[in-house]
Amino acid sequence: MADQTKTTPTFTVTIGDGKQAAPAEELPKAATKAYTWSDGKQQLNYDATAEYLDVKEDDGTLIGHMFMLSYVTDQQDKTDRPVTFCWNGGPGGSSAMVNIGGLGPRRVPISKVSQLPCPTQPEDNPWSLLPSTDLVYIDALGTGYSKVAPGYDPKKVWGVDGDADAFMRGIAAWLTAHDRWNAPLYLYGESYGTMRNAVLMRVLGEHGIAVTGVIEQSTILDYAYTLSGNDFYYMGMVPVYAATANYFGKAGKGVDQFEWFDKAWQFVDDELGRALVKSDELDPGEEMAVAQKMSELIGLPAEFIQKRHLRIELDTFRKAILADEGLFCGRYDMRFTEAAYMDVQGDNEFFAGEDPSGDAIMTPDQSAWMKLVQETGFKGSPNNMLLSMKVNEEWNWTHQAPGTMGSPSCPNTAYDMGTALRRNPHCRVLFFGGIHDAATPFWNVKHAMSKMFLPDYLKERIEYHVHENGHMAYEDQPTLEKMAPELAAFYEKRHQD
Repeated sequence: MADQTKTTPTFTVTIGDGKQAAPAEELPKAATKAYTWSDGKQQLNYDATAEYLDVKEDDGTLIGHMFMLSYVTDQQDKTDRPVTFCWNGGPGGSSAMVNIGGLGPRRVPISKVSQLPCPTQPEDNPWSLLPSTDLVYIDALGTGYSKVAPGYDPKKVWGVDGDADAFMRGIAAWLTAHDRWNAPLYLYGESYGTMRNAVLMRVLGEHGIAVTGVIEQSTILDYAYTLSGNDFYYMGMVPVYAATANYFGKAGKGVDQFEWFDKAWQFVDDELGRALVKSDELDPGEEMAVAQKMSELIGLPAEFIQKRHLRIELDTFRKAILADEGLFCGRYDMRFTEAAYMDVQGDNEFFAGEDPSGDAIMTPDQSAWMKLVQETGFKGSPNNMLLSMKVNEEWNWTHQAPGTMGSPSCPNTAYDMGTALRRNPHCRVLFFGGIHDAATPFWNVKHAMSKMFLPDYLKERIEYHVHENGHMAYEDQPTLEKMAPELAAFYEKRHQD
């Protein structure tokens, strides 16, 4: 008799191209650890939670899994307890640096302008934002631990608009998962993260999520300032060059660093701008007179400056200002130095990526951050880059500013911020800048915002603070000491409305 045993049929699930669908990725489970933070005067109990939250399109399509590391105190009544969502920039950067660097409850101790040892031991951060707000650090999709969903086109989120949309959805997911809807909501971004904030504060409002305050550290809003040959680029750099020359004793000896920075700023506004606009119509004698004033400010010879028609490239300055000492200086923070390279390694693209201020802290910070995540019990991948160059190089810069025609690939998100403030006049914005930041010069920030022509009642809700730091304020302990009370006061201003 034939075998009549029945077998269970098997099925192969296929997608549109006929290939077998990839199995759902098994993600690490959320992990939480309880801590007690102290600054020597007060104590706070808080939970550190590392987790993935799904972000989805309106129709339920999975966009990706956003990694979030949050610090939430045990305060029972959270009605008035703010939540601040924090990130770095890149684009392509994870949120590790703005966490372990100086704003989270624990930090890598940095007390001087020099290379950090590795390993370092994180310690309680007396200048943390935790007394004022709960904190949520989010990695952009494709960076850190955050993942774009299999089958989802990453180009949809690797761009100015798609990125802001994904973060809006990530914030909504966290507020839902942690029962914090209608809490005072703040955004803290650094570098490209400030551009993200400018778009995001508008997008959040359009989706019914009100923003109480926005903190912009090392800001860039208009990318036109970064284009080769843009005169606004040269103008923004001069106060930074001057501060650096003053720091190294090449100019303004005996003059306060901020006084020297302000003097260069005034020179840019009153004289350099006019000279650059005139270009080759400027009389050579007048050009030399401007070059001589510029020489006094930035410490390079007047003939050197005139030969370049008052336009000094950043890498030219970085190589020249300390050439007699066999050193070159940083970009993120121009106070950091390293030994100059030999001519055989004189490739300009290579040199542009060399930065003593990044070398000083990034590797120790990354290692320490990984340890903090491990402590929660989260089983993440050993591969976690601070900056994904794949995301950075594939970024879509196209962005149509609200109310304008066309979608240029050189975005100006100051218009997004101006629109968001007009719609939500209760929101406040705090800009932090550093006089040694050559990545996002503070002059350019003020100029971009001044072109918004906001009414006085909105301008009164915007603050500008500049300190002695470079791009990453957490590289500079004196800056952290000054920022902490300024930030605490900023959060308290929500009670004035």
